[in-house]
Amino acid sequence: MRHRLWELAFQWFSICGVLATAGAQAQNFPEKPVTLIVPYSAGGATDVAMRALAEAAAKQLGQRVIVDNRTGAGGTLGPATMVNARPDGYLISQMPITVFRMPYMTKTNFDPLTDFTWIIHVSGYTFGVAVRADSPWKTWQEFIAHAKANPGKVTYSTPGHGTSLHITMEEIAAREGIQWLQVPYKGAADALVAVRGGHVTAMADSTTWGEMVDAGQLRLLVTWGENRTRRWPSVPTLRDLGYGIVSNSPYGLAGPKGMGPKIVKILHDAFRKAMDDPAYQKVLERLDQENVYRNSEDYARFAKQLNDEQKAVVERMGLKQ
Repeated sequence: MRHRLWELAFQWFSICGVLATAGAQAQNFPEKPVTLIVPYSAGGATDVAMRALAEAAAKQLGQRVIVDNRTGAGGTLGPATMVNARPDGYLISQMPITVFRMPYMTKTNFDPLTDFTWIIHVSGYTFGVAVRADSPWKTWQEFIAHAKANPGKVTYSTPGHGTSLHITMEEIAAREGIQWLQVPYKGAADALVAVRGGHVTAMADSTTWGEMVDAGQLRLLVTWGENRTRRWPSVPTLRDLGYGIVSNSPYGLAGPKGMGPKIVKILHDAFRKAMDDPAYQKVLERLDQENVYRNSEDYARFAKQLNDEQKAVVERMGLKQ
């Protein structure tokens, strides 16, 4: 009996010690740089925006926020590497919408509703389709007419199979009764080279094409937002053209499951202030993006909504492999 009491006492003091250590870690967090996974390649819209946000957040945290590009699996490889990571706040990731879609398309090592701690929702993309400036298509309608007349010959680049770019292009194809071919690339830089070199007919991507559109090297045919963009107000949206489609892939930041509330709050508060940093705002303006803020609690609820919506998309489009 005495031995059992000592055993219980030891367990109690051990638990108290763990809790005290966790509390001390939260109180002193961060004591070293924080790593932010960007699940897309360097130079693309996601990378550019996240690097600017990381620099702004570092000012608030008093530690560097190091961007780590981990590409692959339609943007889900990076977040997937957090599944078995320590929930100490030193490893977080940008969370693309494919995190909610991929588990319904193929086998993954994560469940988006149980394997992550949602920190803060920050923005969404401006998507669109661009072609070479010397191409014969001046409007989206002309491009669609060409695709109908040449089934299987029109190609378009995307960041990967199962991404919002791929799914939206295939949804358009289904509505128009056309056949075109997706060519996935690991990064926007490669996709830009491909469309400029004539290796693909068009580029479906976020505003990575923006500077070349402004320079007159590419022609923007359509954008996919709820409203027309600030930078290219003469370019119609899919809604303007009668499709009723809005595609902007909202995203935020998350960490491994089990992160302590105090650490989550420290990260949330730092990135919330960073969202209003003038340098970051300037980058968002260049990318034609806006702040779309949700706190940790609201983001967790929104994650459940996104999960249900993307499950329905995969089922509707027949994308399960």
